[in-house]
Amino acid sequence: MEAYFVYIIYSQSGDCYYKGFSENPEKRLLQHNNKESRYTSKHCDWILIYLERFETKREALIREKGLKKYSKMQIGELIKSPKNIIVG
Repeated sequence: MEAYFVYIIYSQSGDCYYKGFSENPEKRLLQHNNKESRYTSKHCDWILIYLERFETKREALIREKGLKKYSKMQIGELIKSPKNIIVG
């Protein structure tokens, strides 16, 4: 069964977040840290801090679009929420 993910990564050196969509978030994180993404290429210390799973690509893309508008405070709350499937 296919799965689609919305993720948030954080760069400590830039003190910034990036929100994205992927079918393979671990591979996508490597691409960000290898400077294979134009928008995130300024930093290479990205860590995955939020992951949410969806059954359809459409649901994930809608969620990603909504997350793009989140403030740092809202992201902080989201990271602590039960929606975050990252354990730890």
